Amino acid sequence: MKAVILAGGLGTRLQPYTTFLPKPMLPLGEKPILEHIINWTKKSGIKSFVLCVSYLRKTIEDYFEDGEKFGIKIEYAISNKSLATAGQLKTAEKFIDDTFVCMYGDSIFDFNLKNMIKQHIKKKAFVTMSLHEYKTNLPYGVIETSKTGKILNWIEKPEIKANVNMGCYVMEPKVFSLIPKNKPYGMDDVIKKAMNKKKLVSSFITKQGFTDIGNKESYKKAYQEHIQKQGKN
Repeated sequence: MKAVILAGGLGTRLQPYTTFLPKPMLPLGEKPILEHIINWTKKSGIKSFVLCVSYLRKTIEDYFEDGEKFGIKIEYAISNKSLATAGQLKTAEKFIDDTFVCMYGDSIFDFNLKNMIKQHIKKKAFVTMSLHEYKTNLPYGVIETSKTGKILNWIEKPEIKANVNMGCYVMEPKVFSLIPKNKPYGMDDVIKKAMNKKKLVSSFITKQGFTDIGNKESYKKAYQEHIQKQGKN
């Protein structure tokens, strides 16, 4: 089984950090984010990777090369322009001929990928999405009213729960047929198209989390958490 990592984004929300480094190569401790993702994936027995690269791709290619020094095999799918998540995935099509894992190159995951793959195969799913049970508190008092406007209840700063997309998928190769070539295309568009075609899109829900490194604040937080975690080990 291969893992495709989408590592070609511009990282505009992380400027100026990403002026000279692509987002997946930003350091988290002594290693770049992308190396952490690869090491996590390796624990599930996957040793063959396709890196979808574009922006400042030489930085990634020079660091990882063919993957041999990391105990893995790496192939590169290259695009010369920004293609969004699914558009970027499309560039890996020629390397894939079986069930594969796809993940975003700007998140640190902390769940059992092996179990997710097993579930995908057991359910014979077309796509399985990793979902995180996310909880947060609304910062306001929520007022429930009747149709006539009568106040029925006041709930102060209630907790709300929702399953959020973590950006890690197990997919069947026929998913590529749903993605247009050489055109920016979102992963949400692919999933909606698959559901419209009555394909089984399954979920793997976990309370164990992930760290999305999408902007400067989340990057700083992830860096600090990593350093603290290292200190405890």
